[in-house]
Amino acid sequence: MDVQKQYGDGAELVWEDRKRFCGLPLSFTRYQLVRKPGAWFKIFSNVGLLFSSIDEVNIYRVCDIDFHQSLFGKIFNTGVITLYSNDETKPTFVLKNVKNPYRVRDMISTYVEEQRKLYGIKLTEFHRHDG
Repeated sequence: MDVQKQYGDGAELVWEDRKRFCGLPLSFTRYQLVRKPGAWFKIFSNVGLLFSSIDEVNIYRVCDIDFHQSLFGKIFNTGVITLYSNDETKPTFVLKNVKNPYRVRDMISTYVEEQRKLYGIKLTEFHRHDG
């Protein structure tokens, strides 16, 4: 897939994977971490073959990362990474059964911190006030 054709000139694919079954990428769910320098840095989830549903979250909006790995995940080196964000439309973003989940979680966490520093965003700015 041509990332620049899909996301515009200057877009860079940082990471991509598919949802996996028994360690094999036998799914129509694709995940991409894409950076467009000077504009945005987002994670995308594209689900479907004939019809696609695409969700996205700006990386700097992620406020917490959760990680789960089942016994089969340990055997096949896959895991589920959940990103919690202050995004109104997609507050919970789940990357199901991705390969090398520890590396992916650390990579996303590093980019989140990098983007927060770049935009001068503090974690306290994410808290919602209900009531």
